[in-house]
Amino acid sequence: MGENEFVALVGTSGCGKSTLLSIAAGLETYDEGSITVDGDPVTGPGLDRGVVFQTYTLLPWLTAIGNVEFALRAAGRRGRDIREIAQEQLALVGLDGFADAYPAELSGGMKQRVAIARALSYRPKILLMDEPFGALDALTRHHMQELLTAVWERHRLTVLFVTHDVEEAVYLSDRVAVMTNRPGRVKSLIDITLPRPRHYGLVATPEFQALQAEVLHEIRSESIAIASLGSALS
Repeated sequence: MGENEFVALVGTSGCGKSTLLSIAAGLETYDEGSITVDGDPVTGPGLDRGVVFQTYTLLPWLTAIGNVEFALRAAGRRGRDIREIAQEQLALVGLDGFADAYPAELSGGMKQRVAIARALSYRPKILLMDEPFGALDALTRHHMQELLTAVWERHRLTVLFVTHDVEEAVYLSDRVAVMTNRPGRVKSLIDITLPRPRHYGLVATPEFQALQAEVLHEIRSESIAIASLGSALS
């Protein structure tokens, strides 16, 4: 991945997308190969990487701003600027009016906004996102995609985004990486040449549809291979 690049990782179910992201996050070990950040090997979790999961993983006894401040303190930040930074991050994701709300008082989309604000608060080099919008309804998911795009286009950082939604992958990313089935490997990289800033009207354009069809073709070829193997073994 290049610096400040947004890469979406797609593939058939069970191909290892989430496992690869967990390895990059330092949460799982691997048997061969290497993963580095700016030349330094990844040997475990680190502050150079922020992680956002599908589940919100917020601390329920802390408010929205308290969750962000907790991450800042865990990252070693001290002093009065913690509150200011946390407020800035919540404002960035459109939650400046909900700083004192507890997770139980927030909708699913709002909880995920807090999770994104928390992951960005200590300025990681890479943001790792594992199907962060997968549990949201369609309308909220579209709103979150637009929000993430706006945040990324304003504060460019490197993002690895795992998703099963091809439309989402094409809309968000600079490149889409398609994985093979077991053993999971990256089989193809597709450049997304859509202009930025992005807006959801792009989804209906011939250019978008052509890119989406290209990604779908790469994924379906893997599904066909699985079906053919199953027939041969039966």
